[in-house]
Amino acid sequence: VSDEEIDAKIAQMKVSILIPVYNREKLIEETVISALSQTHKNTEIIIVDNKSTDNTWQVLKKLVSQDKKIKIFQNETNVGPVRNWKRCIDEASGEYGKILWSDDLIDPEFLEKTLPFLKDKSIGFVFTGVEVFNDTSSDTNEYYFMGDTNVYNSNNYINGVLFGGDYPKSPGCAIFRLKDLKENLLIQIPNKVKSDFSMHAIGNDLLLFLLTAFKYEKFAFVNEKLSFFRDHAESITMQSDDGKVPLHYNLVAAYFAENYRNDLVEKLNVIIWNELRMHAKS
Repeated sequence: VSDEEIDAKIAQMKVSILIPVYNREKLIEETVISALSQTHKNTEIIIVDNKSTDNTWQVLKKLVSQDKKIKIFQNETNVGPVRNWKRCIDEASGEYGKILWSDDLIDPEFLEKTLPFLKDKSIGFVFTGVEVFNDTSSDTNEYYFMGDTNVYNSNNYINGVLFGGDYPKSPGCAIFRLKDLKENLLIQIPNKVKSDFSMHAIGNDLLLFLLTAFKYEKFAFVNEKLSFFRDHAESITMQSDDGKVPLHYNLVAAYFAENYRNDLVEKLNVIIWNELRMHAKS
């Protein structure tokens, strides 16, 4: 197969860029522009507004009139964040899905540099390095630079993310096959403390990665800063209290280990117990 034929096949790969949104009237346009600016052109932009109470819907109606790639939907009522993510997936028609949070950005070459890896059917997802920025400061931080641009065994991700490695929990820096997003984004996760995972949206993202990693032999990493996460007071993580975030990621880790990787339960229990003990002392 010639390079020209390979390039032609990649160009035909349709990506749905999925943007769930709620009350982002000041940020959503910049996010949508970063989606529209992709050098890989075979895309659709799926935006679902979760019944915003600000002018987000008006901004979206203006944007959709300017580019036919954009498709907008609005829920009749606020259905919670995870059900809104799920509706984005359900409205999409691409073979591949890229979740883009409504306050974040991606580099114009994000799809061009990640998508070719998914030609290999043994690779479940691809993620990139991340820069976390704040509109009120010039300071930035970088995350998830876990190695060279390459293909890795999925066990590297599973062990790394569960046991303290620099691996992402948020799919905002990754691309998946749409069928895996449909299958592995769970609205509700069984747990012993009766927490409603559909409404706080902490942990569903990690489980999406873990279930996909469990299904596929490999994942790929692109050692470039192609994803940009905005740090601001209205983000889901910042609005959650300090204890809520680690608790729910631990609940998800325990659920995954107990149901899919029993060999990791004992080691994971030690880590969770130590974290709980440290949190109780603080």
